Amino acid sequence: QVQLVESGGGLVQAGGSLRLSCAASGRSSSVYAWAWFRQAPGKEREFVAALRPSGGYTFLADSVKGRFTISRDNAKNTAYLQMDSLKPEDTAVYYCAAGWPAVVTSGRYAYWGQGTQVTVSS
Repeated sequence: QVQLVESGGGLVQAGGSLRLSCAASGRSSSVYAWAWFRQAPGKEREFVAALRPSGGYTFLADSVKGRFTISRDNAKNTAYLQMDSLKPEDTAVYYCAAGWPAVVTSGRYAYWGQGTQVTVSS
């Protein structure tokens, strides 16, 4: 089993930045894909970013390209989502995920973090 614990959320003004962290424990090295999703009130969960360390692939939703960056520090067993130029529409609960999805942009991951709230004011 893999356990994921998120941190780094908070309140920020439009145009500001936040870095979300996802600390992993357990057999985290066995998964081949890591991702971030978000869910706003009244909205469905949506894909934000994904990383496949073994293949060096990164994937970003069109809505965050040029503003967000996904990365991982293997020494710290931690994944990150660097969020720059934040917009009010980025307001949501952000979740990290890990697993073996057939499609990395899907929500079909085996392990999920508890979520961290990001609120962007205008």
